[in-house]
Amino acid sequence: MRFEARDYLMGVAVALTWGMGIVFAKAAIEHFPPMLLMAFRSVLTALVLIWFTRIPIKSLGNIFAIAAISGTLQFALTLNGLKGIDAGVTALITQLEVPFLVLLGFLFLGENPSLRTWVGIVISFVGVFIVTGAPEVSGAWLSIALVIGGAMSWAVGQVMVRALKDIDGLTVVAWVAVFAAPQLFISSAIFETGQLEAIQSAGWIVWAAVIYLGLVMTALGYGMWYTLLRRHPVGKVAPFILLLPVFSITGGVLFLGENLTLFTILGGLIVIGGVAYVSMDKNSSKKPTPENKSSDFVEEEGGIKSEKILAHN
Repeated sequence: MRFEARDYLMGVAVALTWGMGIVFAKAAIEHFPPMLLMAFRSVLTALVLIWFTRIPIKSLGNIFAIAAISGTLQFALTLNGLKGIDAGVTALITQLEVPFLVLLGFLFLGENPSLRTWVGIVISFVGVFIVTGAPEVSGAWLSIALVIGGAMSWAVGQVMVRALKDIDGLTVVAWVAVFAAPQLFISSAIFETGQLEAIQSAGWIVWAAVIYLGLVMTALGYGMWYTLLRRHPVGKVAPFILLLPVFSITGGVLFLGENLTLFTILGGLIVIGGVAYVSMDKNSSKKPTPENKSSDFVEEEGGIKSEKILAHN
């Protein structure tokens, strides 16, 4: 099926909803514990989506583990990192999810990335290095490390998703949210403080963020994403995700008063270019077989990305 105007609009809307999710989260965690915020977000996502899915009884244990890695751990790392750096910078660093996923595929799934893919990975890391050299970021190495750790956690979770059989993407999203919610509430109780005071004093920004992250970013965003995936090859849809940092940076400048520096622009362009170079390689991950058959990693990676819980997460 050829791309129509509505499909282009839908692709841009997906990047917009996911990119602005980071902006909403940044605004909310200035007043609210990060893990508690994502716990409420997961509750809302689960309550909305669970009615449209079946219970994946045989895979509940695996989904629980996926929720712990790509849900709870990822949220904890990424959002605590987000507290110390700009939303736009966070969005750029999370683009490392794609290179990390390629590397994990190489290490644990027997996939053989092409030379073009390795070049794209190196380009992406160079771009992140430039972004983190910005004056307002250079002292926030702990925050940067947390966001990078969140990107790696997401990639590990997606490798685990690949082991699931006969489960559609919406079911994965819904049941990961079901398991992530109590995990996040418990983690918040252990590692965060002032939860009751935060809930009692929470303003409209916090609850708007919960609604946006749970309904707009996840339910609506993934609804549009899955619609595009059903209509078109993943290789044609995945490039829209490269727009995500553009919207996060723009939203950060307009709504959070963040600065747009030369380091951010230059490094961001390099990061996006490297990820694009990886994502648009039709033979980026050939898995050797006796018959010399190969799988299209762009389509597999795109399919995996469709399971992403965050927003980038």
